[in-house]
Amino acid sequence: MDTVIVLFNRDLRVHDHPALAAACADACRVVPLFVADSRMPAGHRASFLAECLADLRGSLRDRGGDLVVRQGDPVVETVRLACELPAQAVYVSADVGALAQRRERRLAEECRRHRMGLRTFPGVTVVPPDELRPSGGGDHYRVFTPYWRVWSGQRRREVLKPPDKVPVPEGLEGGPLPVAGHGPNGLFPGGETVARTRMRQWLKYCVEDYAAGHDDLAGNRTSRLSPYLRAGCLSPLELESLAVNGDDFVRQLCWRDFFHQVTRAFPRINRDDYRSRGQRWHDDEDAAQAWKEGRTGVPIVDAGMRQLLAEGWMHNRARMVTASFLVRRLRVDWRVGAGHFFDLLLDGEVPNNYGNWQWVAGTGNDTRPNRVVNPVRQARRFDPEGEYIRRYLPELDGVPTKLIYEPWRMPTRIRGYPAPLVPMD
Repeated sequence: MDTVIVLFNRDLRVHDHPALAAACADACRVVPLFVADSRMPAGHRASFLAECLADLRGSLRDRGGDLVVRQGDPVVETVRLACELPAQAVYVSADVGALAQRRERRLAEECRRHRMGLRTFPGVTVVPPDELRPSGGGDHYRVFTPYWRVWSGQRRREVLKPPDKVPVPEGLEGGPLPVAGHGPNGLFPGGETVARTRMRQWLKYCVEDYAAGHDDLAGNRTSRLSPYLRAGCLSPLELESLAVNGDDFVRQLCWRDFFHQVTRAFPRINRDDYRSRGQRWHDDEDAAQAWKEGRTGVPIVDAGMRQLLAEGWMHNRARMVTASFLVRRLRVDWRVGAGHFFDLLLDGEVPNNYGNWQWVAGTGNDTRPNRVVNPVRQARRFDPEGEYIRRYLPELDGVPTKLIYEPWRMPTRIRGYPAPLVPMD
């Protein structure tokens, strides 16, 4: 073929990128394309994405290519550019959410109409979402443990090297990158270059200690690679292949794949109960807003929510505690909390975010749907010195450690800190 467009979305890298590698092998000219549409993120996420795209453009230019950026509807702009070049085909990494599946169907229809080819490739997960099927029937695994057993033994595709050269058409204008209105996020600078450095450091120094330390709230001993997986700055397959001493960490990558295959089969996971159990939710906007702002009066919950606001990220253990408090204690609909997380988290992606929220709410894939997390017990166990709580709740600096988890037991109220929204005894 003469020209192929590679449409980037959640795969902002050049290492182990099957669509890009195939295009460079199949075509004389390759056009890497990113389309910024009306759903572009804001705040920390906008800054992170802008840095990811700038880094991707730099990597492509190092290989003689460029990143072409257009504004508008991804399908319309892709087909418009393909007709202008002209291009014979569009290559894209397959995704699983409802929006992604609709976009892929629309793109397939438009490519057929314009007599262009469309090829989809793996790359967003370790194992493609539709590759594993239960032996007893059904289109996906509904319980994690059987999936984990089959997933662990599944043969992997080859991890691909980045192309040596990306031959773009002469004279093609790259276009301006999206401009982030929010300042750079120092905790999570975006891009594949930073991601690969972090990955190497994590695998060299930390992964073997993952099982012992990943629940330590104050210790920050998780990998913090999830934002880079969400944006596709890292290949999950390459990460798994390199984590040879990290079985517990690899299990988390399997959980990510598990929710992707669930979402592939149930794309409305962000809207509808996966398993409706007749829950009756409270329509309490004041309580939901207090939860979002970290003003529930329960320190471990408020610390987690304020970390989210400040950093665009939250420790995994804190995510479970804050989510459980909203749905189990306040009885607020899981969609309210999941939507808030999705809007703010740098690693917020439909399968993991909504799959985990439904797991906590008892409407998803949890085999114990009535599970309730006690926030005080969680705080005492995973933040034994109260360091995590004090880090994000400076108004509790003077509170004795034995009361840092339950300040409502103090003889006098703490100035500026609210009483619990619901009874905690």
